[in-house]
Amino acid sequence: MSYLVATDLARSFAFGRKGLFIRRTRFFAVNGVSMHVDKGTTHGIVGESGCGKSTLAKLLLGLIPADQGSVNLDGVPILGVPETAWRSLRQRVQLVYQDAAGALDPRLKIRAQVEEPLAIHGLPKDPAEDALHAVGLSGALADRYPHEMSGGQLQRVVIARALALSPELLVLDEPVSALDVSIQAQIVNLLMDLQRDRGLTYVFVSHDLSVVRHISDRISVMYLGQIVEEAGRDALFARPLHPYTVALMAAVPEPDPRRARSSFRPMGDPPNPAFPPAGCRYHPRCPLAQAQCTTTPPPLRELGARRVACHFAQEEVQ
Repeated sequence: MSYLVATDLARSFAFGRKGLFIRRTRFFAVNGVSMHVDKGTTHGIVGESGCGKSTLAKLLLGLIPADQGSVNLDGVPILGVPETAWRSLRQRVQLVYQDAAGALDPRLKIRAQVEEPLAIHGLPKDPAEDALHAVGLSGALADRYPHEMSGGQLQRVVIARALALSPELLVLDEPVSALDVSIQAQIVNLLMDLQRDRGLTYVFVSHDLSVVRHISDRISVMYLGQIVEEAGRDALFARPLHPYTVALMAAVPEPDPRRARSSFRPMGDPPNPAFPPAGCRYHPRCPLAQAQCTTTPPPLRELGARRVACHFAQEEVQ
């Protein structure tokens, strides 16, 4: 049985000014997303900027309301629950922010900020020291202020603060995108060690395919608010079936100049998410698009152990 289950999630936002002759328009940042995450695994979510990854992460945590759909954690609903039940759930699920410096209070020392979630829930402060030790920030480092620490150390602080409540699920929103490559590797290895030692479940949001490939067990690829392909890590990288997935992988730099690179590239820029194309949302950029793609949205259908939203997914893309 799946541990985290999202069903038909959608979230829209209004834009434009409201006036006598102007109506505010709504667009869907997330539109009909369903997914499941098994306990103790890492589910990666990848896609271009603006595809809805961060909005989906907030929906999974219940931080923003959904227009439709549901999220269940081990059979317990997360969305639309009473305040008392939601506060109890917050001990089980935590968010690790992309901007670690912005997520911390510059006026408080590190130890105080890691202890703060425990104080909010009326719990003893002892787990804070254990969390700091787990991320390598115990001792004198915990008595510093945020401005006295490096970017990698700040990322360890927000991870420690999330761990203080002994959660079961961490949603990590671009946790290493602001770090250089060597520090990225340290943080990713730390996350994998913590998962092994504490039995944590991760939802890992990123635009960096190389990082997602290293840490994830299963990966969902998002485009304009929808999942277009989902598969196990090895299967996805061995043979991507959706043209968008192929294009994302083709954009990753290849360190070995002797290896052949795919010539498959998307055409043009992403469309305005407020006015998505008819039919398949990817068809204006897809070199394989046919007449059917311009009129009929492809369903997200199962092909073996993966799901793909493409009319021609059986055909291997080169």
